[in-house]
Amino acid sequence: MSTPDPARGGPGQSPDDAAAPTAPGGTDEGPGRSAVLANVASQEFPTSSLVTREMLVDSGLPAAVFITVYSVAGQQLRPAVVAAVACAAVLMALRLWRREPLQHVLAGFIGVAIAAFLAARTGQAEAFFLPGLLINLAYFAGYLISIAVRWPLLGVLVGLATGEGMAWRQDPRQLRAYTLASWFWVAMFGLRIAVQLPLYLAGQVVALGVARLAMGWPLFLLCLYLSWVVVRRARQEQPAVPS
Repeated sequence: MSTPDPARGGPGQSPDDAAAPTAPGGTDEGPGRSAVLANVASQEFPTSSLVTREMLVDSGLPAAVFITVYSVAGQQLRPAVVAAVACAAVLMALRLWRREPLQHVLAGFIGVAIAAFLAARTGQAEAFFLPGLLINLAYFAGYLISIAVRWPLLGVLVGLATGEGMAWRQDPRQLRAYTLASWFWVAMFGLRIAVQLPLYLAGQVVALGVARLAMGWPLFLLCLYLSWVVVRRARQEQPAVPS
């Protein structure tokens, strides 16, 4: 008679069944909370679900084209607006050709179109950067409020993006990690507003454009990396199994 392999479980039992602990109370209706948390904790922090190369290009390239043409053309607004919209249109056509999701295709173009419309309508080049300032302000407030109510926004976004839901809130380690990581984003958005808003109010278009670019991808990627370090460490720590 062969001896059942403990790693594979008993007869008729799959390896997954053998590895999964029973729910608290001794029932076998499914894994308990500790098993769910252990499964979540063993996964990497899903940075690819939050940001892609296309998102970075769509958010930065039209603004770079706008400020470059504005400077080269002797601070004339019309050529800069046309160039920025044309750049966004090319990016949109490329996304359509690659058959990317429609919401991704339209999001970048609509944002640039709104910024260009505001600049053209007001005749003020700095208005091109107003939507970005408002978005930063909204995220700053959103992250700050989410921390105050103990629903850190970064955790919510990761849960929605990966389909994990809000299971991370059941693990104090992950809750603390997502809270700390969300503070990184509060600092980033707050720093952007503190630097760029005075330049916007002073009408310093070139300086505002340079600040927008310098505080765009570099700060974003830095916050993403710091968040990855903090959250990944917490997710890899196995939660204690209740006795």
